[in-house]
Formats: sequence, structure tokens, C-alpha cells
Amino acid sequence: MRSRTVLNRGWRFTLGDPSEAELPPYDDSGWEPVGLPHSFSIPYFQATDFYVGPGWYRRELELDTTEGTLQLEFEAAFQDARVYVNGVEVGSHRGGYTGFVVDISDAVRPGSNLVAVRVDNTWDPTLAPLGGEHVFSGGLYRDVWLEQTDAVHVAWNGISVTTPGLEDGVARVHVEVEIENDTADAVDAAVQLILRDSEGKELARAESPQQTFPPGSTQVVVETEPLTSPELWSPETPVMYAVQTVLRDAGGLVHDEVTTPFGFRYFDFDAHTGFSLNGVHRYLLGANVHQDQSGWGDAVTNGSIRRDLLMMKEAGFDFIRGSHYPHDPVFTEVADEIGLLVWSEGTLWGTAPAGGSPWAGGSYPTDERHRAAFEQSVKQQLEEMILANRNHPSVVVWSVGNEAFFADPAVMPEVRRLIGELVDLARKLDPTRPAAVGGAQRGDTDRLGDLAGYNGDGAWLFPDPGIPNLVSEYSSTSTQRPGEYSPGWGDLTKDAESGETDPYPWRLPWRSGEVIWCGFDHGSVAGPYLGSMGIVDYARLPKRAWYWYRRTYRGIEPPAWPQPGTPAGLLLTADKTELSSSDGTDDSHVIVTVVDSDGRHIAHDLPVTLTITSGPGEFATGLQLDFAPDGPNPIRDGTAAAFFRSYHCGTTVITAQADGLPSTSLSIQTTAGPVLTGPNTVPLRRVPPAATVIAAPTSLFGIGNPTDASSNHPDHVASCVNDGRYDTWWQNAENDTTPWIAVHLERLVTLRVVRIALREPAIAPIAVDYATDRDTWHPITVVPPGTLDYNIPVDDLPGTAIRLTTTAPLSVTSLAAEGTS
Repeated sequence: MRSRTVLNRGWRFTLGDPSEAELPPYDDSGWEPVGLPHSFSIPYFQATDFYVGPGWYRRELELDTTEGTLQLEFEAAFQDARVYVNGVEVGSHRGGYTGFVVDISDAVRPGSNLVAVRVDNTWDPTLAPLGGEHVFSGGLYRDVWLEQTDAVHVAWNGISVTTPGLEDGVARVHVEVEIENDTADAVDAAVQLILRDSEGKELARAESPQQTFPPGSTQVVVETEPLTSPELWSPETPVMYAVQTVLRDAGGLVHDEVTTPFGFRYFDFDAHTGFSLNGVHRYLLGANVHQDQSGWGDAVTNGSIRRDLLMMKEAGFDFIRGSHYPHDPVFTEVADEIGLLVWSEGTLWGTAPAGGSPWAGGSYPTDERHRAAFEQSVKQQLEEMILANRNHPSVVVWSVGNEAFFADPAVMPEVRRLIGELVDLARKLDPTRPAAVGGAQRGDTDRLGDLAGYNGDGAWLFPDPGIPNLVSEYSSTSTQRPGEYSPGWGDLTKDAESGETDPYPWRLPWRSGEVIWCGFDHGSVAGPYLGSMGIVDYARLPKRAWYWYRRTYRGIEPPAWPQPGTPAGLLLTADKTELSSSDGTDDSHVIVTVVDSDGRHIAHDLPVTLTITSGPGEFATGLQLDFAPDGPNPIRDGTAAAFFRSYHCGTTVITAQADGLPSTSLSIQTTAGPVLTGPNTVPLRRVPPAATVIAAPTSLFGIGNPTDASSNHPDHVASCVNDGRYDTWWQNAENDTTPWIAVHLERLVTLRVVRIALREPAIAPIAVDYATDRDTWHPITVVPPGTLDYNIPVDDLPGTAIRLTTTAPLSVTSLAAEGTS
């Protein structure tokens, strides 16, 4: 029978590529003891630099028996992994966001075995994604499992559950099962289905005929009798069912048994009426979310993922875009459970230059030699994402990627061809969900799939486009906590005047929804400015915008904002003071608050140190963690937070200290796992300097970024000013007497040169301005009329946008900036 054991505890780790590290005799006593999930970059606090290269993990694996089939399941490894058991390479995987299994049956023996994994996060032109604006740290940053089954078993991710007929009020449960026979002989067996409700009560059974399963893989299809009026899954009623799949031979021997949760629901994205769920129109209110968090970077626990999704649900959102890669398997499990609709995204992704990072670039290889392997990588990861998540009722969209138009213009025909092939692949693997193109506001990519996601200025560039669509990113307001108590609607409000009778005039019948950029601050190769656009900060403390959404969408009043005061003490709290597991799947969110003599939270920032004074457990930095107003791990508005985890059971005491204030302590009990023998010796891990930027050459910024304008000629809209082409241009409308055009760089750029190319010579002076936010503009210069091209030197100004303003008709072919990010 099937068993599954998490293998997160007891690893040893080193950076670099030591020779013969895969061999059991190799001496790893000098390596760092670590638990999983683990990242090369721990501790990580939104820095732009991170280690790039190979790293190794090793651990002992004790086995009582090696009968049947034994597999190691890796939920992800970033990004090129090779797996060894007892010195023998047993498998490999390329791709940093999707899971994989490795059969170790022939390499293991009863007793002690050595598992070694080499992981390399080096940028690779044949491996997706080529570009992106988060960080790409290496590591075994998700859970690792040992799965042991009978040699004849259900394949990993080998069950597909669909519910045809549901729209007619009657549903059949249609199950396709892949059976693997790892023996040398054929086996006779049958597949039985047992359908159960949310309480475990049996509702129906169905069984395939007895059949012969030869060595290898065989597909079996089983379907139940029609069910009438099943309870429908929705964000308000996340009712789950389960299919129990039993593989049994004629004599009654059970070879395998797998339980697959699923839900009954149906939905539609329509070009004219928007989105509907279970036959009822619904305007989706969503948030984009990255996976990383303060300290641990990408190596977050399942408990942290649950906390993240609950925060978005609590704020009133019902839709989550997994930006911009496949997320942890628990992501969709929790979304099923708590009621969140999910846009699941593949790895075809590009971005603008930033910081000299190799990942800050185009979505598609410019060298033809790399293209075949790269395309295979994108398709492989899309298939792995779909097979892993296809049974989750929360998932309503497969997206092939994001902003793939960030590519060399010469390869854009290849990009569009590849998008079309990815859409076809998604439809083939799962015809029940639409195949979307995310960030489709440039490059003529929006009509290549079943659903278009428009980012930024795409919210107003495509009025009633005649295809199913939504705004997949809006806002992009960069701020540090606490921030402003406002939604940051951004481009949603362009050409839309709200009022008391219709506060949201952009929520038009043909639009399926809107998704804020973004839910949480994250690490970014483009720097903290781009990474700090969340409504919740990197330590998962809400900014005031989060409270605005919770008040508006759920009617919950915000707390009183802390006011300046005299600090008299520290308050130390946690979202949970008892952890039921010590296997790296759960953690506690520890919050320290500065209070006055009456115990009131005050807006006073001062250095605070958290120390584990006794017991097991650790922070990302080890046994001590420092907060400082201007440090890499900041305290702001009188609060700071950290994430605590333990790989042993016992009581951990955490003490908070600040100069001149009495200390305070908090106990966290871990109730399961081995007892720590001896002292807690987790090493103090070095905190990297804040925002250390990789030395970067001057790059061109603005191409493909969002634009804005005072008006648009119908045939020459603002997006033409930075589409990378010189046969298109922006032109103001005839009645616009003070035209202006702006390009938002979407990152903080040290400006060196503003480059302007006009279609017609200017007939009036042009004011050239820059901004560090969306509202405040500062002058650079005023250029005289009469010239087609201007290259304006700029004295290292920090800007996030550039703008041209004049008093006469203006035709601009190109507006961009040279600089560094």
C-alpha cells in the first residue's frame, strides 16, 4: 500500500561544486545543517543580488524495506537539479517551479542510504523563464517527499477528475487514471471509484472491468452514474468532494489506493458578459501574489502560503493570480479549502533591463541554437503545472505566461508562434479551462488564446476588445509601510469618471475582473522600488491600502493608526504559539510592537533584537534577528515581524530587547517531532546588506512599459510611443491644446539620457519632466522646436517615469530613457 513521508529534516548543505559530493564516503561534516524548504540566499531581505551557481544537499535515508516502487518527490528545485542515491545518478529535472519524481527503487537498499542533490540556478538561455522581475535564488525551496507504493500503482499526478453535465443540473464524475506497472509481468486488476462527500459519506461507486496491465503505463477511464443537485463549489461555499481510486486484483488484493479531492462547479469567460460562476455573473476582484517573504526568501512553509492566501481572502479578494510561475502544490489546496479562484501561470516571461541581471531581459532566445531546447522547457513546465493542478476547483485559468512581448522585435513572430502552440497544448491537456495569455497589452498577443489578461495601461488601451478579457494587473503603487489609505486604482480610472452612483465605472459588462499589482512586496532584480508595490509588506504586515480594501469589500473598519509617542515597552505576539509539526511545513508569524506606558501601539521606530533564549527553533538569520529603522530587515510604524520555524519538538522562548526598554518574552510550543538533544546550535547567518545592486551597464528603459497621454488620435494611441517600432507613433487629439505623453518605467531608474524621436518637427517648446511617483513631476529641461530627435543628458536623476508636454500638436515616434536600475 501507499505511504508518503516528508523528508525536510536532517539535510546538510554547501554552496559551490565540490568534487565527488554525490558519493557516500564524501566528508560533509563541514557543511551547514539545514532543514527544507531551503534557499541558497537565506537570509534574504529584498536585496537585488543573490548567489548564482551550484549548491549541494545531502542527507541519510533510512529504509526498513525496499519492496515495491520508491520515489522521491520534489515539489520544486530551482532550477537545474540532479539527484543521486548511493553515488548513482537516478534522475534530473530542468525547471524551477514545477514538481518532479525520481524512481530510486533500483538504487536503494534496506538500512542507510545517501541522497545527494546538486542544484544550479545559473541563468540558462535554453531554460524558461529567461526573464522576470522577481529573484531567482537556487535551492530545494519546497518540500521533498519519499513515496513508497506497490510496483503496480497509480502514476504520480495520474488522476484526472472532471464533472461533465453539471450545467444541466446533473453531473457525472468522469475519472481518467494512469496505471503504472513497474514489474516485468502483466497484472490483471480493476479500477474502482468511491465518491464521497465533504463528510466522508459514500455517495456512489463505479468500477472498470478486470483488465490486463502490461509493464509500463495504461490509461483507464471510469465514470459514475449521474448525480442530481451536488453542492456547488464557490468562494462563498467551498464545498469539496473526493474520489477514492482503488486498484484491486481479482482476488481482492489492493495494489494501490489514492484519494483525490475535487469540487463541482462550472464557469464561463464571455467576450460580452464577462465571467460567470455556476450560472451567476461575477466580477472578479483579484490580487497578484509572488511566493517569497522576509528572511526565508522563496523557501516558505505551507503554513506561510496558507497565511498569505487567508490575508488576501480577508481583504475581500476572491481571485488570485499566481504570478508569474507555477506555485507550490499547497497553494491550490488552500485555495480550494478557503474559497479563492486561481489563475495558474506558466513560465514564458520577459521583462525590461534591470540591474545587470541576466534575468532582466527578453522572453525568447535571440540565438537560434537555443530555441528548440527553450521551447521544450516552456512546454514541459506548462504540462507539469496543468497535470499537478487540474483537479482543483479553485483553478479556472491556465495562463501560458506573462508579458512575453518583452522580446527582441526580430523574434516576435517566433514568440507569437510559441504562444499559439502553448495555447494548443493547454487545450489538449485540459479542455475544461481557458488558455490565457497574461500581460497581452503589447505585441499583438492578446488574441492568441481563449482569454486575454491586460496589464497596466492595457486597462484602457483595449475598450471592449471583443474577446474574453480581464485586467490582470493594475495599480503598481510603490510605497513602504504604512503607505496611504487608498486603493491605488492606477490605469483603471483612465477615461473613467467615478461618482456616487457608479464608483467603479471601469467595471464594464464585457470585462471579467481586475487584479491588483500586487498583494505582497517581494524581492526583485530591479530593486526594492519595483518589489515594494504590495498592499502587504515583505514581512506580511498590512499597509494601509490593505485595510482600505478590507473596509470597502468586507465592511470591516480599519484600526486606529498609531500616533507618535514615547516608547515604554515592547509587545511580542504571534499568530500561533503552538506548532503541530516540526517538519518544515509550518511556521509562526512573530510580531513585535513598540508601545507607550499605557500599552498603546505607537509609531516609533527603534532598533529591536529578537533572540531565541532557550529551546529548539530558528529564524532565517539563526537564533538572533535584528530590526532597524533603516536596515535590511526594517521596523516601520512601530512594528516589525519575522517567521519562526522549528525542526524539533519542545518549548522555544523568544525574547525581544531594545535599548532603554524592558525586555519581553514569548513561548512557542512545537508538539511533534524528535527531541533536540544538546544545545540549539543553529548558526548565526549573515544578513546581506540592503539592496546591494549588481554593477550594471547603461540600458534602455521604456520599451513595452505602460504609457499615458492627455489624449489619443484614434489611429495613433499612446502605446505606439514605446512599441519598439518607428513606423508607428502617438498623436494627440485635434482638440487637445496642451498635449502630453508619459512613459512609466515600472522601476526606479538612475536616468542618464532621455531619448525622444518625433514624427514631425516640434512647432513649440517641449517641457521634459521626470517623476518618482505617479503624481509628482519635476523638470529636466525645455527643448526648443524644430528638431526631430533629441538626446538629452540627465545628471543621474532617480526617476520612475518621463513625460513630454507642449502647447501645439505633437507626434512622438519614440520616448525612452537610458540609465541603470
